[in-house]
Amino acid sequence: MKKHLLTALALALFCTNAAMAQVKLGALFTDNMVLQQKTDKAPIWGESKPGKKISVTTSWDGQTTVTNSDENGHWKTTVKTPSAGGPYTITVADGKKKTVIKNVMIGEVWICSGQSNMEMTVEGGRIKNYEQEMQDAAKYPNIRFLLAKRVTSGKPIDNLEVEHDGWQVCNPQSIADFSACAYFFGRDINKYQNVPVGLIDTSWGGTIIESWISIDALKTMPDQDRNVATVSNLPATTEERDAFYYKQLDEWYAELQKYDVGYKDGTPVWALPSTDISGWKTMHEPSTTSEPGTINAFWWLRRTIDIPASWAGKDLTLNLGTVDDNDVTLFNGEVVGKTVGCWVPRVYTIPGNMVKAGKATIAIRVHDTGGLTGIGCEEKDFYISVKDSEEKMSLAGEWSFKPSVPIGTTPAMPVNTSNNPNVHTFLYNAMIHPIVPFAIKGAIWYQGESNAPQAYQYRELMPLMIKDWRNKWGYDFPFYMVQLANFTARNEEPVESDWAELREAQLLTRQHLEKVGMATIIDIGETNDIHPKNKQEVGRRLALAARATAYGERLVYEGPMYQSYKIEGNTIRLQFARNTARGMKTSDGGKLKGFAIAGLDRKWHWADAEIVKEQRGQWTTESIVVSCPEVEFPVAVRYAWSNNPECNLVNEEGLPASPFRTDDWPGMTFGNKR
Repeated sequence: MKKHLLTALALALFCTNAAMAQVKLGALFTDNMVLQQKTDKAPIWGESKPGKKISVTTSWDGQTTVTNSDENGHWKTTVKTPSAGGPYTITVADGKKKTVIKNVMIGEVWICSGQSNMEMTVEGGRIKNYEQEMQDAAKYPNIRFLLAKRVTSGKPIDNLEVEHDGWQVCNPQSIADFSACAYFFGRDINKYQNVPVGLIDTSWGGTIIESWISIDALKTMPDQDRNVATVSNLPATTEERDAFYYKQLDEWYAELQKYDVGYKDGTPVWALPSTDISGWKTMHEPSTTSEPGTINAFWWLRRTIDIPASWAGKDLTLNLGTVDDNDVTLFNGEVVGKTVGCWVPRVYTIPGNMVKAGKATIAIRVHDTGGLTGIGCEEKDFYISVKDSEEKMSLAGEWSFKPSVPIGTTPAMPVNTSNNPNVHTFLYNAMIHPIVPFAIKGAIWYQGESNAPQAYQYRELMPLMIKDWRNKWGYDFPFYMVQLANFTARNEEPVESDWAELREAQLLTRQHLEKVGMATIIDIGETNDIHPKNKQEVGRRLALAARATAYGERLVYEGPMYQSYKIEGNTIRLQFARNTARGMKTSDGGKLKGFAIAGLDRKWHWADAEIVKEQRGQWTTESIVVSCPEVEFPVAVRYAWSNNPECNLVNEEGLPASPFRTDDWPGMTFGNKR
C-alpha cells in the first residue's frame, strides 16, 4: 500500500514538473484559434526558460521553424500560412516538452473594438430575435471567438487577458456573451467568402477613443500635451494608482474647504449643532431633486435628532442608502464617513465616545456632478441604529438643505485611474498592444457616443487611431466603422447637434483615409435606446463594405454619398457620387424628408427636396434640388442634421444616405477639447 502511494506521489510530481516545464504560449494561441490566411510571416510567440531552443511545427505544410528564447525567456517566430482551410495543429517544443494547439483553422481574422454597441452581446433579449440567433449559431462552427477581458494598464503590456481560456468554436453557448455586431459581421464574411473567420472582441462600454490610442500617437497632437504628461507621470501598478488617487482626494477635500462656504477656517460650521439654519429650505429625504443650486454643485443636508439615553456611549450605525454622487457625512461636526460613487451604499459607524443623550446633528455635504441629486433608497433603509442591535430610528422625513458652491468655481475633482477605462492610452496598453503583431485581415469599430461633446476633435482622433494601429501592425489593413445611429427625441425645428457633428467626423475619416469604410445606420436607431437592437443589419452593412473593398465582390455597399452643390437662383442642386447614387429614392415611397436650407443669416428652415433625373448621352444622372419659400437667397443645405433626424433618402439597395452638410460653419462642439 505504502509503495503504491509513493509511486502515485512520484507520478503526480513528475506530471506537475513536466507541465511547469512546458513552453508557454501567448493567450492568442490556443485550441480552436484562427490564423490569417496567405501570410508569409504570421507571428507566434510565448515564453520558456531563458536561452531555450524553440521549434514550431505546422501540420498544414510539415515545416518547422526554430528560434531561441531571450534572456527573459521570451521568444517569437513566424510561420507561413496557406489558403483558408483546416483543421490543423501547431506543435511548439522547447526540447522534449511540447505543446500542441489543436483544431486550428486558417481564414480571416478581424479585430472588433469600440464601446458598448460593439460590446453588446447576443444573449439577454437586447437584440432582435436573439433566441433564434443563438440556436442558429450551431450552423457556423468555422467562426471562432476570442473575447478579451476588460482590463486597463498605465503602460503597454505584452500579455492579453482573455475569457474562457482562449478561442471558442461558434455555438449556442459560446455566442451568448460575445459581441452581436462582430458576430453578424463575421457570419456574412464566413457565408459569402466561404472561409473560416476569427473574431477578436476587444471592447469596453462607455469608453472614449483617447483610451484606445497609444501614447506615441497622442504625443503628435499638441492638444494632448497635458494628457500625455498626466499619463506619463502616473504610477505603474493598479495598487499604486489607487493609493495615489486617495492621496490626491484627501488633498482636494482639504483644498475645497477654501471654496465651500459651509466651512470657515477649516471648520465645518454648517454641520455644527449651534449653527442657525432658520433660513434654510427643506426637502423630504430620501428622494432625488433638481432644486436650483444642487445640480453640478456642493450642497448640504442636515437634520437634528434625539439620541435616547439608552444609546449613550454605544457605537451607532448610520445607514444612508446611496448618495448622488459623493458625500462627506458628519455627526455633531465630526466626520464619520465619506464615499465617492453614486451607487455605493453608505453605511457609517459613529463611535460610542461621540454619542451622548439628547440633541444630535447629522450633516451630509453632497457633491453632485450632473442630473438629479439627493439620497436614493427606500425609507425603511434610511435610519440610524445601535450597532449590531434591532434598536433603530428612522431618518426619513424633512431635512434642511442649502447650496454652498457651484462645481465650476472649485478645483476639478481627481480621477481614480486605478481601473478607469477612460484614461488616455489605458485600453490601448492593455487590450490592443498585447494583440500586436498577431496577423489580421482588418478591424471593425463601433464607438463615438462618448466623444460626441468633442465631435470636432474627433476629426483628428479617429484618423489618428487608425493610423496608430496600422503603424503598430506595420501594414495598412482595412478598417470599417459604424456611423452613429439616430437617438433621443426628435426636434420639431432644425437644430445644431453634437451627434451630427460626430457623424460628420466619421464621414470625413472615411473620405480622407485609404481602405476605410463606414456603415451608415441613421435609419435603424431607437429614440429611447442608445443601443439599437437590430445588430444584424449593423453587421450586414459592415460586411458589405468589407466584401466590396477588402474582398473585391461587385456590389453596392453604401447609400447615396453627397459630393458637391451648386446654387441655382433660389434653389440648391446637390450632386452625389456616381457609384453610390444609382436609383436614388425614398425608403417609404413618400416625399424626401430631412433637408434644411439657410440663407446668409444662417437661420435654418425645413426645405422641399426633389430627386431630378436627367439623360446625358448614355448616362442617366441624378441630383437633388432643394428649396424653401422662406429662403429667397439660399447658401447652404443640411441633411439629417440632428441627433434623431426624420430622413428617408436611400438608393435602390435600400442603403441610407449618410447625413451631410454643404456649409462649414462652426458647430456646437467647435473648440471643445478633452
